[in-house]
Amino acid sequence: MNRSCLSLICASAVVVGLLGCASPPQDPDERAQWEEENDPLEPLNREIFAVNRVIDGLLIKPAAMIYRGVVPEEGRTAVRNVLGNLKEPVYAANHLLQGDLGGAGDAVARFAVNTTVGVAGIMQPSADMGLPRQPNDFGKTLHLWGTGEGPYLVLPLLGPSNPRDTAGLVADMLMDPFMWAASANDLEWITYTRTGLDVLDKRAQVIDTLDEIERNSLDFYAQIRTLSRQRRQEELRRAAERAAAVPVQIERASAAAAPGPSDHASLLERVSLAERR
Repeated sequence: MNRSCLSLICASAVVVGLLGCASPPQDPDERAQWEEENDPLEPLNREIFAVNRVIDGLLIKPAAMIYRGVVPEEGRTAVRNVLGNLKEPVYAANHLLQGDLGGAGDAVARFAVNTTVGVAGIMQPSADMGLPRQPNDFGKTLHLWGTGEGPYLVLPLLGPSNPRDTAGLVADMLMDPFMWAASANDLEWITYTRTGLDVLDKRAQVIDTLDEIERNSLDFYAQIRTLSRQRRQEELRRAAERAAAVPVQIERASAAAAPGPSDHASLLERVSLAERR
């Protein structure tokens, strides 16, 4: 396991270990608001959020602006496609863990088609074949397994999260075959480059959006907390809907494969003819 994985695991353990320091207010109205925000560590989260903003303002946002200004849109799309293609094995693993064999098969097919015909994922011919990308992660898997999200967390550099999604992030890293391949061959720089490009691309996509949110927010921290939680809840809702549809798909497939009355008659007739021979 490379050092970045160990560092993330240790940092996550420290943050989650601080959860016991928080206690809910006694006033009923304040407690209701406290539970709705799900942010018992707000003072600590605000401190981390402030540090993240400083780092973003000094390093990440300027780099993302240069990246957006220098690399044309077609080039950024190609980078995004390659990075997304490298995540397909992790998507497939999570589909399997969620009992979604069809989703896992689609992820494997997308990876095979885009890696070969799409030239390492630069192009996305799988989309034209009716196989659009379906991002998945272990946080969703834990949610479908019935694990609660826990309190809102702001992670250093990584931003909004919660204990369940933090554990999911670590699990996804451990499931990534390309990370292990790079580590086994002393090519950790590939993992760092890949992570850096992913951060730059994602930050470049939301430069204008985040600037507008900040300009129009009385409390930027609270607004980001609300929006990030709403976005994640929508992702989990869609994952739950897909998971709920899996048994129906299996049942329909089984019904289609099961022989009907005429099929049974034909089968018995063939058996009878075979026995006569």
